[in-house]
Amino acid sequence: MRIVNRRHLGKAVAGAAVAATATAVMVAVTLPGGASGDTGTERTAARGSAAEQDDRTGRPAVVESAPREGAEGAGRDPLTEDELERAERIALTRTFRDSGEDVHGKPGPQELAADLAELSPEEATAADPPRRAEVRYYDYEDDTYITRTVDLDSGKVERTDTQRGVQPPPSGDEVREAARLVIADPLGEGLRKDFLDATGRKLTGPEQLTVTGFVYRVDEENPGPERLAECGEHRCVRLFTRVVNGPWIDTRQLVIDLSDRSVARLG
Repeated sequence: MRIVNRRHLGKAVAGAAVAATATAVMVAVTLPGGASGDTGTERTAARGSAAEQDDRTGRPAVVESAPREGAEGAGRDPLTEDELERAERIALTRTFRDSGEDVHGKPGPQELAADLAELSPEEATAADPPRRAEVRYYDYEDDTYITRTVDLDSGKVERTDTQRGVQPPPSGDEVREAARLVIADPLGEGLRKDFLDATGRKLTGPEQLTVTGFVYRVDEENPGPERLAECGEHRCVRLFTRVVNGPWIDTRQLVIDLSDRSVARLG
């Protein structure tokens, strides 16, 4: 692929340093909050231990395959796919589904993630502790972060916690919507031109890019420009963008306010 020499706002970024930085951010924001990252580390460690045993004994080490995922987990096992789907169905009651607004402006809050809920000290020592899930949402109607705790056995919502000013990492759906807003905005001209330079094709949608997003907020530690003062109360993100199987395109100076669906430039 030819090198992009034209210097647009979204100029293509060359060099391993930027790619490595983007990759590090990608891992940080795409792993669900806890279980997936920990599980991967444990499996890597197990493979490493097997390799060490192999070196010491001279005999091939045996690494067991991961057990087949069942419909229900036990104890502190991560939620299975069936449990995740069940938790989402329980949490999204009709009243809850008909209230709020998602990132596309449609009825119902935007789902972010779901994880196994923590146990109380008494429950943690029980022989058969309850299985609960926490399903998290962002409501764009009033910029609130909502956590619904559901009991997977009873099929009931146990509690709902609502917070303001809390900005967890964006979901994949939110990142794609942020990219869609940039592509359509006048400030996305540099991105569109660099994509055309790199591929010879027009950039028409986020599916043509590999995109990673992370939250942007203005507070005492990050006194951003006045036009972005609402970021933190509003849901704002910045993006790392890359042509699919191609070069990085620098869009880090753009901030997308998903709450009011606007794009602004830093500096």
